[in-house]
Amino acid sequence: MVKFNRFTLDNGLRVIVHEDHTTPMAVLNILYDVGARDENPEQTGFAHLFEHLMFGGSANIPTYDEPLQRVGGENNAFTSNDITNYYITLPSANIETAFWLESDRMLSLAFSEKSLEVQRNVVIEEFKQRYLNQPYGDVWLKLRPMVYKNHPYRWATIGKEIKHIEDAQIEDVKAFFKKHYNPQNAIMVAGGDITFEQVKLLAEKWFAPIPAGEKYYRSLPQEPEQHDERRQTVTAKVPLNDIYIAFQMGSRLDESFYPAELLSDILSRGNSSRLYRTLVKEKQLFSEVHAYMTGSLDKGMFVCEGKPLEGISVETAEAAIWEELEKIKAVEIPADELTKVQNKTESTMIFSEMSLLDKAMNLAQFELLGDADLLNHETEKYLKVTAAQIKDLANNLFRKNNSSTLIYLAEKS
Repeated sequence: MVKFNRFTLDNGLRVIVHEDHTTPMAVLNILYDVGARDENPEQTGFAHLFEHLMFGGSANIPTYDEPLQRVGGENNAFTSNDITNYYITLPSANIETAFWLESDRMLSLAFSEKSLEVQRNVVIEEFKQRYLNQPYGDVWLKLRPMVYKNHPYRWATIGKEIKHIEDAQIEDVKAFFKKHYNPQNAIMVAGGDITFEQVKLLAEKWFAPIPAGEKYYRSLPQEPEQHDERRQTVTAKVPLNDIYIAFQMGSRLDESFYPAELLSDILSRGNSSRLYRTLVKEKQLFSEVHAYMTGSLDKGMFVCEGKPLEGISVETAEAAIWEELEKIKAVEIPADELTKVQNKTESTMIFSEMSLLDKAMNLAQFELLGDADLLNHETEKYLKVTAAQIKDLANNLFRKNNSSTLIYLAEKS
């Protein structure tokens, strides 16, 4: 059980407080309800560019890291297709520094041509290194537009193309900030060796004066059901051939999310999982094989991926993955196999409650899903899943006409 209290400021900022006096540390986590899905299709990569700009200093604080390092703090952030999340951990005695820093960048981020130029170059460099010049680095740039034809999940968080980042103008950046980075579009979680009263005072002092901004209402084009098999083969400078098979699945709040999570574990969590046991160990067709899902807030992706060993044809390898998927569709998984993955999931949930930062992030994410208290009922949802539900889901998901297959062929030198 993660205990917490909450309040909302007049400007709409939701604040969750989790007291934990077993640690001398505190954490301040701010989740902004904006991700790559909220971008203009002609100006992608902005949410991620913003994450970089947010560290470029604000009106009263020219360098963000310096005051934090002086008080023994650390900070970081990440952007996904759904959210942007900033967090600070520091000794609880210095918690006010975190409030001061975060409020200053919410109120008055320093927009300068110089800061934009610097961060733009950083992001372009990242685009080249991580996505274009790395083996398999462009997989999401290729696979997303195969799976999504309408929904803005069709581009990755880095953006569709470098040109969008090169062309980002200061006016566009300011407009994006004004639209999304305001109190009513944010959820703040304070956790650790602090008290509810203390957080209330600090939130009132540092965040209450920030104007609420205009409420952003999301109306994204929804992705229609897929009824055609999609395929693409690329030849690239990669060490081994690689096969990706992606299936459209339900959203994070869909009932099917829990059986899907367990299904991915049955297929590929650990050395006793089905894909590993059969395809890597017994048949020796693959060097590695994985199944995972994106867990997106809107319609998600369930992905099976494997690198066939040298000398194994891509056709043989792909057929072998499908054979395993067909088995799960045909026969309910045995009770002990289901119990095993449920127990692993339960222990993962318990471990995530041990880290202060994980707890803060989880509370923010579940609050975004509708209620932070959902976190406390998550484990029971996995434990309630039945073998019949998993079989039904597999039959629904693993259809050729719901698949997008991307094959990398290694260039022959």
